Amino acid sequence: MTDCLKLTTYFAERLRHGDRFLSDALLDLYGDKAVATSVVLRGISSFGPHHEMRSDQSLSLSEDSPIAIAAVDTSDKMAGIADQVAAMVSRGLVTLERAHLGGSAPTTPDAAKLTVYVGRQDRADGRPAYRAVCEVLHRLGFAGASVFLGVDGTAHGERKRAAFFSRNIGVPVMIIAVGTGQQVADALPELETLLREPLFTIERAQVCKRDGNLLAQPPALPPTDDHGRALWQKLMVYSCESALHGGVPIHRAIVRRLFDSRSANGATVLRGIWGFHGDHQPHGDKWVQLARRVPVTTIVVDTPDRIAASFEIIDEMTTEHGLVTSELVPALVSIDDGTRVGGTGLASYPY
Repeated sequence: MTDCLKLTTYFAERLRHGDRFLSDALLDLYGDKAVATSVVLRGISSFGPHHEMRSDQSLSLSEDSPIAIAAVDTSDKMAGIADQVAAMVSRGLVTLERAHLGGSAPTTPDAAKLTVYVGRQDRADGRPAYRAVCEVLHRLGFAGASVFLGVDGTAHGERKRAAFFSRNIGVPVMIIAVGTGQQVADALPELETLLREPLFTIERAQVCKRDGNLLAQPPALPPTDDHGRALWQKLMVYSCESALHGGVPIHRAIVRRLFDSRSANGATVLRGIWGFHGDHQPHGDKWVQLARRVPVTTIVVDTPDRIAASFEIIDEMTTEHGLVTSELVPALVSIDDGTRVGGTGLASYPY
């Protein structure tokens, strides 16, 4: 198990770096640097500090879809890349989070986030690898898992890009699961046996809500650590597209309230293709159904005080459904038309 950093960049799909789209420029950089794993995900809804809403609900609002790119490698490599990435982004959000990369579990807290990276066409036990992984996680009692289909990325340091006339064998698929430390420890050896060349990361997380039950408030963090470096927090809300609040899908209700109240500086929603929460069997869309049953994940990254205000709204919207987690984000750079807030220096805070 190796200490690593996860570098995540959130921005709009049409954002450019020089004469190229930023997403292509970043993936070329990750390919040149042989980053262990990275994945490009298209979102379905977002807003940022500039307070412009993007959504797939209407054609005009979906013309510049949100993009999230996660890249993971050793701490030394990613720390060296982080400033370069932040300099390439003219409007967006860049975060750095500590994680463990490898195939054995470190000492973990009561709750942990396990991320599994497989290829789009990888198979295990005669079925798609992501479905086989979800079955293992469900059997072991994980609180939930969501599968996200990448459109570009790197795997084991090699660039993998989706193409129309291609089987897209190696294009990454990202599976995010939340469970106890013991469940993660139990899952890893089984997944290592099940998968070919698996990549795993493990991060600390706190489960705040599950199926309407409030388990814990997000930790009340100070604004800075003992060295004056800013502390940031992340809320992730895992729900199903068919789960409603007031007749509206939960993720849309959350984003609209956060947007209208200005409680948060931004939010991004990602749509998955498969997953489960709680005791429900792993599932995705079916050919004949009235409502989509795929998982959706709403991500909010902000200052501790804004996260506290955002959680009040999220708590109200998840009275019956959803899994809500909180995580510490030790470094963040927010860029809005040349105005930069934060930095890539990692804060340190025990919690």
